[in-house]
Amino acid sequence: METRKTEQQQRASEDERRNTPDAASASADASSSPTTKKVATATKKGTVKKKPRVSKNNVRKLRTERMMSKAELARRAGLSTLTIDRVEKGMPCRMDTKRKILEALGLTPSDRVAVFGEED
Repeated sequence: METRKTEQQQRASEDERRNTPDAASASADASSSPTTKKVATATKKGTVKKKPRVSKNNVRKLRTERMMSKAELARRAGLSTLTIDRVEKGMPCRMDTKRKILEALGLTPSDRVAVFGEED
């Protein structure tokens, strides 16, 4: 029983040492500007994730011109409002999703390039 406690205490102290910055890095952090922070997204395995590509599209513009809410467009297209939000932000989506959005906006598949701004 006591060995478990000491093992746990050792692990806890090791974790504290890992999480406590040393003097060299602390002084480097203090000298750097607070507005220039470097942000990286890392996975648990230590690899850096790529951010998904974002492309400009006209879905939001066309939706608002037709006085449609995101919920209304989602309902007409048979998609979730989260999907509509992601598409409007320029996140990549499947061709089927693009087709459903075009139909819900009253457009044809030939309008795809004008709406989504790319040629697949």
